Amino acid sequence: MDGRFLPEGVPLTKRLFDIVAATLGLVVFSIPLVVIGLILALRQGLPVIFRQARPGRFAEIFTLYKFRTMREESDKKGRLLPDNERLTGLGRFLRASSLDELPELVNVLRGEMSLVGPRPLLVEYLARYSPEQARRHEVLPGITGWAQINGRNTLSWEEKFRLDVWYVDNWSFWLDIKILLLTVWKVIRREDINAPGQDTMEEFLGYLPYSPVSEDGASPQE
Repeated sequence: MDGRFLPEGVPLTKRLFDIVAATLGLVVFSIPLVVIGLILALRQGLPVIFRQARPGRFAEIFTLYKFRTMREESDKKGRLLPDNERLTGLGRFLRASSLDELPELVNVLRGEMSLVGPRPLLVEYLARYSPEQARRHEVLPGITGWAQINGRNTLSWEEKFRLDVWYVDNWSFWLDIKILLLTVWKVIRREDINAPGQDTMEEFLGYLPYSPVSEDGASPQE
């Protein structure tokens, strides 16, 4: 079977569900995708799609697609302004509603991501993980995940990674369904979008000693 259709080691049920759900998602959201793209083009200019290299399964690099939520504004020395200064009002809305993630359905169809899995982070973080934290790359990254429904951006990096590794060790098809349903509920209620006083997640600078989550997947600090 083609490696792009079924990436090595990915359960067939998970991959088939991803393909069907992502295809339906692109059809259902085709009009919103076009409308959002047009509004972004008028309000923020081109390009409307943000592309960035991210590590996927086994840390293999792929190109992530999202709607662009920040302006490309620099200071007098040509350095990009801080994220919170470049994030637009429209961008905040897209992030709060998770609509900025819709183009990632293309990544799912391409076999680079799954609907559910640890979020794909920056390439430069690869060298900063502990060996245990790096296990988050044993599965396909996801549009949503166990950490996203258990605190999202209000969690510390260490808490997020503990939850990611718990998901790796406890994956099941029904766990994915549970995560997707809870994600919809979280988005509707607009919960855990950002930590207090922060528009974006702070940079991950390195790991702290690892502490596993409990058997039910909860962080020790929850």
